[in-house]
Amino acid sequence: MAKQFPALDERHIDFIARQRIVFTASAAEGTRVNLSPRGTDTFRVIDARTVVYLDRTGSGNETAAHLRADGRLTVMFCAFDGAPTILRLYGRGEVLARGGAAYAGLLADAFDGGEPPGARQMVRLHIDLVQTSCGFGVPLFDYREDRPTLDRWASSKTQAELDDYRRSKNARSMDGLSTGLFTADGAD
Repeated sequence: MAKQFPALDERHIDFIARQRIVFTASAAEGTRVNLSPRGTDTFRVIDARTVVYLDRTGSGNETAAHLRADGRLTVMFCAFDGAPTILRLYGRGEVLARGGAAYAGLLADAFDGGEPPGARQMVRLHIDLVQTSCGFGVPLFDYREDRPTLDRWASSKTQAELDDYRRSKNARSMDGLSTGLFTADGAD
């Protein structure tokens, strides 16, 4: 049975720390729903009502576009081993531009100043609801290892090549919304 909480508690934070995969879901009016899996190596709990992840260059930038247009974001963890559990974090998200003050502060405080290859931006979620559910239908899987492909790809590019790629693939969502990636104030 689903249970709701106004914020993360220690049990939730401990559960998050044991997970290897996190899913993010976003949408804006008239757009497709975007659902993205990612490793938890760049995910951090800041406090009981705030989480952040360091977003890396990818084939799209749907979450950034949806957050600019709508702001809603859901983050989901599910146990693939151990006790069956699903944990969802609901709230309002914001994109923190790489090189900005908020990004730099969180990079220093939450990530010990280290960026993975291809770091693009951070996404911060201000949680307004935490929900757990049973997860009885989630299959059991064994973790083997992280994939090195994204690190190798990003490490093989110069900053100029990454910027060119982002201009080509990350400036607009698949539905044509601006991601704000290349504007100082997020406006077009």
